[in-house]
Amino acid sequence: MAEPTDHRKIRGDSELSRLTQIREITRMNLASIPERLGPSLVIVIGIAGVVGVLVALLSMSTGLQQTLGSNGRTDQAVITRGGANGELASFLTIGSATLVKQDPAIARNADGIALASGELIVITEVPRPGQKTGANVTLRGVEPIGMRIRSDFRITEGRVFRPGVQELIVGKGAASQFSGLEVGRSLRFRGSTWTVVGHFESGGSYDSELWSDVQTVQSAWRRAGVSSVLAQMKSEMLLPAMAKRMKEDPQLDVEAKSQLEFYRGQSGNLTATIGVLAGIVALIMAVGATFGALNTMYSAVSARTREIGTLRALGFGALPVVASVMAESLLLSLSGGVLGALFAYVVFNGYAVSTLGGGFTQVAFQFAVTPGLVVIGLALAVGIGLIGGLAPALRAARLPVTAALRG
Repeated sequence: MAEPTDHRKIRGDSELSRLTQIREITRMNLASIPERLGPSLVIVIGIAGVVGVLVALLSMSTGLQQTLGSNGRTDQAVITRGGANGELASFLTIGSATLVKQDPAIARNADGIALASGELIVITEVPRPGQKTGANVTLRGVEPIGMRIRSDFRITEGRVFRPGVQELIVGKGAASQFSGLEVGRSLRFRGSTWTVVGHFESGGSYDSELWSDVQTVQSAWRRAGVSSVLAQMKSEMLLPAMAKRMKEDPQLDVEAKSQLEFYRGQSGNLTATIGVLAGIVALIMAVGATFGALNTMYSAVSARTREIGTLRALGFGALPVVASVMAESLLLSLSGGVLGALFAYVVFNGYAVSTLGGGFTQVAFQFAVTPGLVVIGLALAVGIGLIGGLAPALRAARLPVTAALRG
């Protein structure tokens, strides 16, 4: 009597054989890449260009976002005039600023003084390196307590300005991007001479600014008020109630937002625009790279037609053929993605530039190539490889054995 057939064993042997076929034909295919080095480099370089440009543009958006939006705090509030789209467009009278500082949600020091700084924003001009034209830069008048409630603030060179004296301290971003801001240098503002007495860093967009005593700035620019109030909250949970009180107060016309929300709002439009631009440019280049990959992989299949026919005649299935072509396409695409991401990191990560911000002033920031951007670039490269290799792979699998053997 015949022994019963073990279908699971037959199926297991079949799957093992298929995996062996995929491994062997893929190994043969990849080993032959040096013979097609020129066409293969077309894919690698094309995709490297796409990924490099995409990551570079997105790193600019990320760096700007980190500078303008990511360093804000949720336990500090920025209070501006109601409806103002930024500090430059805002103005609070001395009386309004005083009322704001009296809110019970604002923290106080041991002497009972509110931890809140009335600050005045004005635009001034500083020289550009190697150019005759200047650049608009923000000059912020701050109260002494404004430096204490900014936990990241520190003097990196020189000293802090003295109240009542026309002295400036310069953010590290402004100092690196513009000329004439070295410690000890003098600048002419509003018909007066101002002396740079120190450099500082405080995180975020502040590093693109010049700081001085608020009363000195008010006197020079003839402003009887401030642009905003930066307040340290007793608890971030108290902010919604404080914002509601101030909005409903008939003596005030102000809006209160967390520092994080305020600065994200300032950077949102610009970073979104850069992101859209990066997407459009990357899409256009990706289409070109995909067609390049298609053309190269079709050429590779055509060059290997007789080889593919021989393998099929020896019993290799259609799936191993598809897998081998796809493996080559993905390997070349991933190589291009890694090359492009590496190029973007080496050339652009930490690259310092300045751009026109929302207040028509220059914002200094650095490109930031983050791991997330690298993953996005590699994902795009793999996507191009999948699309560019699928059609040629299916064509190779569908070649009639007799026609393939004839070449």
